[in-house]
Amino acid sequence: KLKPAFKKDGTVTAGNASGINDAAAACVLMSKEKAAALGIPYLAAIKGYGMAGVDPAIMGVGPVNAVKKALQKAGIALDELDLIEANEAFAAQALAVTKELGFPGEKVNVNGGAIALGHPIGASGTRILVTLVHEMKKRRNKLGLATLCIGGGQGIALVVEG
Repeated sequence: KLKPAFKKDGTVTAGNASGINDAAAACVLMSKEKAAALGIPYLAAIKGYGMAGVDPAIMGVGPVNAVKKALQKAGIALDELDLIEANEAFAAQALAVTKELGFPGEKVNVNGGAIALGHPIGASGTRILVTLVHEMKKRRNKLGLATLCIGGGQGIALVVEG
């Protein structure tokens, strides 16, 4: 039996939490017009974004309100999304967000999430977005959502169009 990570009688263990990995990442963000002028093909366009904060005691659910805001700004409904890439620092956190928002399982983290791939501290957002955009391109999908929780109760979400 694995020892609980945070509380003496807790359920989060090394077996259901993501590994922490070293990483670095960078993305280039510019307008479609600038990309065209420079002859650079663009991979995706931002349709909407959202940020939210919750009580740090329930920090893992920050993405719930962030996703709702991003979908509203994008003017789309959850069922219009082709793919969803969501951070999963801990299985319980990922399941809570998935259940609360009603994410369809077949659209979420189709190549595995942070528990399978690792949690690159300082690069998770970029890893999630780049994974999403490339999988959308591979599948010829139109709309995707990238979201993650951020320590201290924050959440962020981005809707992109491929």
